Amino acid sequence: MSEPQEQEHSPTIQQLAADVAQLRERVEDLEDARELDAAIDRNRDKPLIHWDQAKIDLDLV
Repeated sequence: MSEPQEQEHSPTIQQLAADVAQLRERVEDLEDARELDAAIDRNRDKPLIHWDQAKIDLDLV
């Protein structure tokens, strides 16, 4: 007995477009994470600002 052959299904243009959109979002998320890591590294030695002071500085109180 021979094995049943699987038919290959080619993705549709819509499926490919959706995959590309998801990949773009993922790349953007990774770029954001990289930028955040760089900002954390740049500010590592700077003193922190207390939350209450930050709210005052931003006119949130």
